[in-house]
Amino acid sequence: MSRLVDLVALSLLPISWWRELGPDLHAGRPCGDILEDLLTRHADYNETPKGVRSRAVETIERAAETGIDPVVWTDEAYPPALAAIADPPPVLWLRGCRVALERAAVAIVGSRAGSAYALAVAERLALDVAAQQIAVVSGLARGVDSAAHRGALAAGTTIAVLGCGVDRVYPAEHAQLACEIAVSGAIVSELPPGTAPRPSFFPRRNRIISGLARAVVVIEAGEKSGSLITARCALEQGRDVLAVPGNVLNGRNRGGHALIRDGAKIVETADDIIEELCLPAGSGIGSPRPGTGSVGSDPVLASLIDGEPCDLDRVAERTGVDPSRLLSRLFELELRGLVRRVGGGRFVRVDRSC
Repeated sequence: MSRLVDLVALSLLPISWWRELGPDLHAGRPCGDILEDLLTRHADYNETPKGVRSRAVETIERAAETGIDPVVWTDEAYPPALAAIADPPPVLWLRGCRVALERAAVAIVGSRAGSAYALAVAERLALDVAAQQIAVVSGLARGVDSAAHRGALAAGTTIAVLGCGVDRVYPAEHAQLACEIAVSGAIVSELPPGTAPRPSFFPRRNRIISGLARAVVVIEAGEKSGSLITARCALEQGRDVLAVPGNVLNGRNRGGHALIRDGAKIVETADDIIEELCLPAGSGIGSPRPGTGSVGSDPVLASLIDGEPCDLDRVAERTGVDPSRLLSRLFELELRGLVRRVGGGRFVRVDRSC
């Protein structure tokens, strides 16, 4: 319980401090020490560790009363893909189903003022991707985001990442859509329940959209679209960036075409996405499948000692594989039932001898 309280307390600190948390979390420092060190460094902050922890307990209790679930950094349910980014949130507040976080995921993002073409493409791609048991991640915004959520709901699972508390749907007109998502998918935010939307929160939440996903698909993005922020986060995190080509006459997709010129793969159908991720059809679900091949023949498996959880950096050091490529490989091994995720973005080898 004390670890939960400390991690929630970290999420209650000023947003300008959050970038300082990543290195300490990745280093495995006790979260109580991180909290006290941060408050010591920011001596002008008018609150003690005891005071922040007291607020954290109140926040946890209020969340429990409304069915909101804190998925903390050390929890097994915390998505390892998100845990691997440079500045992971210490807590993901979740409304909906934890199991939605176990699936391989693809983000679909684009213009809030999307054309009829963009909305149709977003809905169709999301439907076809979700039908392969891959979760579709987006931001619940107007336009492409909401079309992607609706398409995914028709065939599978979707995850909405908010720039406010998960109990404060923005825009308000998507309240019913949010309720439908929470039935089989998840609504998540790094912001504590009750937090109102602010312009500064949305660029930061984009790193979570890309961090949860194996790839980001951009549909109809202008030159200054927020979707390009998500694409940039994806590239920094070692994710694949893909883009749907659009009309060259109306200027609506200049940002997307710039991504294609810079090397983003062109997407016309969901098959293009599945092929880029090297996933066989229907492999997105997180349940184990029978594995083939021995530990000795796979350097990643061989680097995982039975019973010893390892994070990406440790496995990369042992294998010499780049962390961005390593994450995809670990996901494949997890899908085959050879590797299991544990808390703090770590993986452990599964003993299949019995």
